[in-house]
Amino acid sequence: MPEKRLGQASTADEAAVETALRRIPELQGQDLAYERIAAGITNANWRIRREPGNELLFLKVPGTGTEMFIDRKAAHDANLKAALVGVGPRVLHYLEDSGVEVFEYLAGYRSCNSIDFRDRDVRMNSLAALKQLHQGPALSLTKTYFDMIEEHRRQVGELAAALPRDWEALQWHYGRIRRALTAAGLDIVPCINDTYVTDFMVNDRKEIKLVDFEYASNNDRCADLAIWFFELFFPEAIEDELIEAYFGACRPELKARIAVYKALICIKWTLWTSVQRRLSTLRFDYAKYGAWLNLRGRFHLRDWRWETYLRTL
Repeated sequence: MPEKRLGQASTADEAAVETALRRIPELQGQDLAYERIAAGITNANWRIRREPGNELLFLKVPGTGTEMFIDRKAAHDANLKAALVGVGPRVLHYLEDSGVEVFEYLAGYRSCNSIDFRDRDVRMNSLAALKQLHQGPALSLTKTYFDMIEEHRRQVGELAAALPRDWEALQWHYGRIRRALTAAGLDIVPCINDTYVTDFMVNDRKEIKLVDFEYASNNDRCADLAIWFFELFFPEAIEDELIEAYFGACRPELKARIAVYKALICIKWTLWTSVQRRLSTLRFDYAKYGAWLNLRGRFHLRDWRWETYLRTL
């Protein structure tokens, strides 16, 4: 999409970004241009160019219906604290009533892809960024994967959204996972909860920044590691190395916790796709993504070590 200037909007999304820019006091009366960034499956993201000097900014406009599962005030708090501990971009402007945020543009950084994580330095620097976040100040919102799943179950019912055909079996597994993890106890720390590949930004020095804290909350640290491992399809040897680097030793109960969270994550995000199919106006195939997640969940549940994992937590 070509860059446009204020007053040139021709679509609803462009009108929304122009409205947001005009509402930010510090940007009023300035020479601004905007361009859609082809990234994100929840919101509309934009690159803003400010004259003079060609200063770049990053603007996020929340997607339709996202208020059902994203607490915008909590997300803003998480963005501020991620920047405070040095792992996230600085927040420059925030419109509380709409959740619109403007961030510093991470010049010199780009979104990671799966190939980047073949580099051990990139993996270790990413792990260090996650650990730095986990050791930072507590977030305003505490929300475990159990809380998220229960929230989505209510939303699916309210929206009469489609569920996987084997949902009753998944609920049975979910109950067992919840009882086992609750009995073992949760290790609650600030978490991003969405360690998607492109939420890691890397520069030429292999330094890492984290972005997209919309789902962030105080949660079990192993859940953050699990979804990262899950997304990257890391071989078990690499997972073991990362667990040892993070905790000082790759103990059986840690491996078990991460393995169990992988299945729980599939259940959570499968429900999320069901909700998004009913609400989102973005051009993204949530049905296909949900089906893939559900298959991944079944794969983890059929691991021959599954019962041992539940007992080892």
